[in-house]
Amino acid sequence: MIRINELSLPLDHTPAELRQAILDRLKLRDADLLDFTVFKRSYDARKKNSVILFIYIIDLEVRDEAAVLARFANDLQVRPAPDTGYYPVGQAPATLTERPLVVGFGPCGLFAALLLAQMGFKPIVLERGKDVRSRTKDTWALWRKKVLTPESNVQFGEGGAGLFSDGKLYSQIKDPKFYARKVMHEFVRAGAPEEILYVSKPHIGTFRLTGVVAAMREEIIVLGGEVRFESKVTDLLIDGDQLEGVVLASGETLRSRHVVLALGHSSRDTFRMLQRQGVFIEAKPFAIGFRIEHPQGMIDEARLGKYAGHPELGAADYKVVHHAKNGRAVYSFCMCPGGTVVAATSEPGRVVTNGMSQYSRNERNANSGIVVGINPEQDFPGDPLAGVELQERLESRAFELGGSDYCAPGQLVGDFIRGVPSTAFGDVEPSYKPGVRLGDLAPSLPAYAIEAIREALPAFGKQIRGFDRHDAILTGIETRTSSPVRITRDNASLQSLNLRGLYPAGEGAGYAGGILSAGVDGIKVAEALARSMLADADALHAPLDRAAG
Repeated sequence: MIRINELSLPLDHTPAELRQAILDRLKLRDADLLDFTVFKRSYDARKKNSVILFIYIIDLEVRDEAAVLARFANDLQVRPAPDTGYYPVGQAPATLTERPLVVGFGPCGLFAALLLAQMGFKPIVLERGKDVRSRTKDTWALWRKKVLTPESNVQFGEGGAGLFSDGKLYSQIKDPKFYARKVMHEFVRAGAPEEILYVSKPHIGTFRLTGVVAAMREEIIVLGGEVRFESKVTDLLIDGDQLEGVVLASGETLRSRHVVLALGHSSRDTFRMLQRQGVFIEAKPFAIGFRIEHPQGMIDEARLGKYAGHPELGAADYKVVHHAKNGRAVYSFCMCPGGTVVAATSEPGRVVTNGMSQYSRNERNANSGIVVGINPEQDFPGDPLAGVELQERLESRAFELGGSDYCAPGQLVGDFIRGVPSTAFGDVEPSYKPGVRLGDLAPSLPAYAIEAIREALPAFGKQIRGFDRHDAILTGIETRTSSPVRITRDNASLQSLNLRGLYPAGEGAGYAGGILSAGVDGIKVAEALARSMLADADALHAPLDRAAG
């Protein structure tokens, strides 16, 4: 295979024109191009009023590959294509009796379980929430009827917090082994659109993602795995520095010396259990702030200029950052083009917001988190769970400010900047359900966060015209941007620093930040666990082999 980088074509090109561009680039006859695939397609809209082109990375097969590569030996954009295939680290022996446990069935737990099942280890998945269909009904009950189910909501249940989100499948993680490609291929096999394999910022959207997750669960079961819903882990069985199993809320005990701990970032009760059990845990940075909403058409115009509304480009996104005078960083988080702001609490008496989009991204508003960085060393040194406690206090206050019925507090951007309460909406209508109650958001966050966001919004308005428009809506509050803790693990074995057999993984453990990176981390941890189980099996059989010899 040969790879061509930086192949540019107009937005409205045809498949035939793409093929011809490949032939022209390599100076080939049509018969010499045997096949090609698009590895990646992106565009650069930083200069919105200049010509926007699609930029391709193409992998292709040709006749006499060696001769073609020799002709382009000095061309850095034409090179042998890397091998992006996935190769399992091993296969479980038929005699293996121990079954690994996977705690949590979000993206990380899903891929850890899937990889273990594909390698023959027959994992048992323990998910505190419900299956995706039941969970969806419970989530809609909060949005429509203000009825919260604490163990089945935006945070807990099959698919994890990423299920009710934009379904973004891109990340900036280093990925030398192309694990992200494995994640994408598995999603496509389970029913995701094939375009996620090559578009630069792929997403699935909530409604499509629910079916994909359910299909992947069925594969795990067909391969001998087991998925148990409403099975909350409440304690660990420990012998010295070795994990021996887990205890469920029902009182049932499951024995295993190999446990993937794929918690979500909202598993606060489990964090506290781990601390009681002496598992090494430390505070990590996270962020707090608000959701901001603008008309999607305004964002399209600001970002794409004359190309706004082009069907090949879809709804535009953005990314902004500002370093405030008080030393705080303010930045956009989880930007959802053509989406909605959703109620994302998992605990009674608290209000949390998040953003969500469907695959079409055709809702009226764009939204993102506008958040302020929190540094444990600066803000609460010494206590690993102080970040959790800060989140809880702020979410309880937001509940009160919103009217104590799961409505969220809100304020117009212009009023927020001026420091006066809002009393009426303008042209921008909030999308948050159950509803938004206008007022003053200043009491909802620490003073340093309010100060930094007030400074940042006009600065963002200079980057994106209209960003600080008076009637844009701020909805409070965004607190669960990432886990406030890290369940620290050894870099080599990926096991807990002080508890052998425990494999902290994914977003809740502080090792991922989104669907794709969580899935990749699930693969890494599944491989580490598989190697350990295979080594244990070899050690167990070695004396028997010597005796037989």
